[in-house]
Amino acid sequence: METMAQKSISQKAIELENRYGAHNYHPLDVVLDRGEGVFVWDVDGKKYFDFLSAYSAVNQGHCHPKIIQALIEQSKKLTLTSRAFYNSSLGEYEKFITQYFGYDKVLPMNTGAEGVETALKLCRKWAYEKKGIAADHAKIIVCEGNFHGRTISIVSASSDPDAKKNFGPYTPGFITIPYNDINALVNALKDKNVAGFLVEPVQGERGVMIPDEGYLAKSFELCKKANVLFIADEIQTGLGRTGKRLCCDHENVRPDVLILGKALAGGTMPVSAVLADDDIMLCIKPGEHGSTYGGNPLACKVAMASINVLEEENMYENSYSLGKILLAELKKIQTEKSDIVLNVRGKGLFAAIVIKERNNKSAWELCLALKENGLLAKPTHGDIIRLAPPLLITEKQLMECVSILRKTILEF
Repeated sequence: METMAQKSISQKAIELENRYGAHNYHPLDVVLDRGEGVFVWDVDGKKYFDFLSAYSAVNQGHCHPKIIQALIEQSKKLTLTSRAFYNSSLGEYEKFITQYFGYDKVLPMNTGAEGVETALKLCRKWAYEKKGIAADHAKIIVCEGNFHGRTISIVSASSDPDAKKNFGPYTPGFITIPYNDINALVNALKDKNVAGFLVEPVQGERGVMIPDEGYLAKSFELCKKANVLFIADEIQTGLGRTGKRLCCDHENVRPDVLILGKALAGGTMPVSAVLADDDIMLCIKPGEHGSTYGGNPLACKVAMASINVLEEENMYENSYSLGKILLAELKKIQTEKSDIVLNVRGKGLFAAIVIKERNNKSAWELCLALKENGLLAKPTHGDIIRLAPPLLITEKQLMECVSILRKTILEF
């Protein structure tokens, strides 16, 4: 019988996670040890292109030197004070991010789910104190197929059985409508107790579902007429992923409430933010919401460095231009192998391939084959492979990845 000492480093790492960790994820069998730019290396030294970017948390590339430098410098000075006191970094960061995105105020949090929870609470508070909805009657419209996180309230708004089953009783106050359906939104907004519309500009977890052009702008206009807050979850789509600063920028929509996370810290630590103007944000008073780590000095310095890197290194423009090339190349592959690739879609460097199962092989097996060929991606919803490389990828590197995709699909 093989002893622990005889097993490979990879096997040991996988067995440790399976033995001592909760089984709430199903990772590919690759144990990553190091990352730089668009690449990651496993414990055996094999190099891969990262085409998931930690679900868009690593838009700036792995271990970007400017972000890491900001992290190191601040970590030597002061990491956490809690909001019981002022600190020398928070005000600077608050001014920076509010001016960058054009809002009066920011409420800093840590994880994306915390950001969404904050937006939900803020929306309800505004509904009672500004819109005049009767206490405990506020409703928030959400879309089928959404993914906003894993907390009880957020899964209460989900239509995904894996996210929702056996986690009840659920939080009330949500109206679910089909995504990309303006008529459904029109009907839902007839309810005078509706306070907000929470929407992803592109549904990432669902498989990069891109709404019709004009959907966001029309939805925003309808919300304005109904005195309902338009709440954009840009945790995954924001900060360059779709080729603009925000995905909403493609339709010149300025959300009433903007939620950011993931790439806001360039893959170094959890940092999220909720932005809104005074009329909305100042509904929350001292003691009514907060977080021990929210707005910590380390997060503030890292977030500013992360945004500056995206701006200074033209990553928005790179995502936009290379995204067009990626989508065109994926469409060529679809034409070549339409018996395997049923559909492709993309916006910026955020793309998806819909795979047809063949010989009992699905998108999971294709991702395993891609891994063997040096590219890491992960399926979602069974038959969809999401593609999201770091935004600093070069055209040469992108075409190398296209070659890997083509070769792997042709051999599938």
